[in-house]
Amino acid sequence: MLKNMTFLDEKKAGQLPVLNLAYIGDAVYELLIREYLLKKENVKVKNMHQKTVEIVRAEAQAKALNEIDSHLDKSESSIVRRARNTKINNPPKSVELADYRRATALEALFGYLYLSNNFERLLELFDLIKIKQN
Repeated sequence: MLKNMTFLDEKKAGQLPVLNLAYIGDAVYELLIREYLLKKENVKVKNMHQKTVEIVRAEAQAKALNEIDSHLDKSESSIVRRARNTKINNPPKSVELADYRRATALEALFGYLYLSNNFERLLELFDLIKIKQN
């Protein structure tokens, strides 16, 4: 599937609207979490799904961004800052707005790295995130 995908250079990826980056980044981050759980857990799919939902919720993503924030380079920090500060029209009422903004920023960062074909850096940052499990 990825063989035929056309990636963007970092500049073009960075110029995309941050909510578009977050849209794809949400899927990338969830896929990484699912793969992580599949490799780490020997549990039923239903339980893996419940753990995935816990880990990808906005509060957990906001914490994940806090864990990698100090490791970001200038262009990555710029994406995060733009995404965190973007206007969000309909934030969920069940989540603190600050957490939702930080979660969106994490998703935008992962979308940016994915679209610019920077998988090595994407996985490097993902490895820095301490996934909490019950």
